[in-house]
Amino acid sequence: MLLTAGLAAVAAPVAAQQATGAPPAVTFKASVDLVRVSAVVRDRKGRLVQGLAVRDFEVLDAGLVRRIEDFRHDESRVSVALLFDVSGSMESRMGQAREAAEQLLSWLNVAGDEAAVYAFDTRLEEVMPFTAGLRRLPASLDALAPFGATSLHDAVARTAERAATRDGLRRAVVVFTDGRDNASRLTPSEVSGIASGIDVPVYIVGIVPAIDNPASDFSATTYERSALTGPLSDLAAWTGGHAFVASTIADRSQTARQIVEELRQQYLIGFESSGTPGWHPLVVRAKDKDLAVRARSGYFAGQSRPISN
Repeated sequence: MLLTAGLAAVAAPVAAQQATGAPPAVTFKASVDLVRVSAVVRDRKGRLVQGLAVRDFEVLDAGLVRRIEDFRHDESRVSVALLFDVSGSMESRMGQAREAAEQLLSWLNVAGDEAAVYAFDTRLEEVMPFTAGLRRLPASLDALAPFGATSLHDAVARTAERAATRDGLRRAVVVFTDGRDNASRLTPSEVSGIASGIDVPVYIVGIVPAIDNPASDFSATTYERSALTGPLSDLAAWTGGHAFVASTIADRSQTARQIVEELRQQYLIGFESSGTPGWHPLVVRAKDKDLAVRARSGYFAGQSRPISN
């Protein structure tokens, strides 16, 4: 499996950075001066907020306020990488995962938006490359029989790297999984460092029955024990994405719509990097304290994208 180079060399720093909640360093190449960040804004009732201007935002780079040099809130095209867990634990849930994905595809615009389809167990497979106007999942996905162990974290990292090549689009990785991982080399913190560093939000769609949904009235699983909370939820949040648990048809429909709506309503914010090499913790916030902003947790200065073996 191709993995981001340099992760073994940063094993010691990773432990220290995890203690502070910061994603670890990875090996990057080429320098960038303007850092671009995608941000989603919601009010206290959870509604998406539109119509904000550059003066309504504040960017803190390692605790220091940075001047916003570029600001956009236009209707850019959407590019999503749909990532299916086809490991053995998903055998009885693939129908629900496909249903959730096709709900999402139904919200994409035929003219302009695009999607790709990937699947993984212990390795990542491209089922369909990025395709404009995709409305139905490819028939070849049905031929993939769930089997074996799960390298969820590794697959998310690799797919985020591929989504990052879709320049000029509102891009994201959407993962359909039960949240179990028993074979990855990467930790959730390492994956969030990769995806956050290249500004690709990761959305986790948990495909589990109500009994395994900690938010369900019928749940036998607590938030502390669920595979879809804790580190996996943190992974999504650190990238500017979100983790959902979709146990019913209504859950899956609402989740699909919310993901696409968020991508369409992103604010794109650009600021000049300090130039100091390494990981920079990042906070994007609204000056109105009643508004909540979700964006990636940091970036790598003096470096750009991960190098893969």
